[in-house]
Amino acid sequence: MATSWLDRLSGGLGRTRDKLGEGINVLLRRGPDVDDAFWDDLEETLIVADMGPGAAADIVGDLRDVARREALPDAAAVIDRLVGAIAGRMPAAENDPLAEDPVTVLFVGVNGTGKTTSVGKIAAAASRSGRKVLLASADTFRAAAIEQLRVWAQRAEVPLVERERGSDPASVVYDALTEARRVGSDMVLVDTAGRLHTSKDLMEELRKVQRVAVAQSVHPVRSVLVIDATTGQNGLVQARQFHDALGLDGIVLTKLDGTAKGGIAVAISRDLGLPILRLGVGEAIEDMQPFDATEFARALVGRV
Repeated sequence: MATSWLDRLSGGLGRTRDKLGEGINVLLRRGPDVDDAFWDDLEETLIVADMGPGAAADIVGDLRDVARREALPDAAAVIDRLVGAIAGRMPAAENDPLAEDPVTVLFVGVNGTGKTTSVGKIAAAASRSGRKVLLASADTFRAAAIEQLRVWAQRAEVPLVERERGSDPASVVYDALTEARRVGSDMVLVDTAGRLHTSKDLMEELRKVQRVAVAQSVHPVRSVLVIDATTGQNGLVQARQFHDALGLDGIVLTKLDGTAKGGIAVAISRDLGLPILRLGVGEAIEDMQPFDATEFARALVGRV
């Protein structure tokens, strides 16, 4: 029997859920009282799960309001409302760039986040659904990235525009968009080189890639940041820097299956007001799926 997405998501969030669950169980074992100590400890539990102090304070504030308004009787009744409070702090994408038709999407991020693999998975899924996809290998610094994207292009049966290692990334994007117009692609996915968010020169190069894409694309151009969930709060720092430089349209969060820091999705979404577009919990194409805040919160809290 095929494993459902909810099962894969729940499994991928297992370590984070265990960490969060330990704190919740301690709270519930203390007794039913919903007093100041309960609220303080609940907020600390959420912070420990890497949701960040801002999101944790907001979630606890929401639950306090619900507890007063509905006269919730005890701590267990409050915890039962935790899924809704978490989901409410994660804005949905008003317009999912990865479902937009037509569209050009730039994938950005630091090294090692799983960016090239994410581009390949999204390309394969879009091609299966009937989209006319074209890939652009604008990570010209790593020969391995070009080879890896070539494998994904072959697997997805979509064309790939690539140039030799060391080529100007902006020129690769220019060539790719020229080719996309020629063949009538309705979705162009651009894999850019991983770069440190603290490097001004590299970020300026990325802005150049974005300017060329906007100038040459006949489709709307969106910028999506790929973040490795195992980086925890450092992922929020990355997201803020890339958002300031490029004006991001959303986040792809990878490697949730390898971390106890899955709560970072809540922190990024709340603090930057950016939607999580896709979640990755494994190596297979099916292990990356569109984000649903309620599904995520249920898997995080253990209410699947």
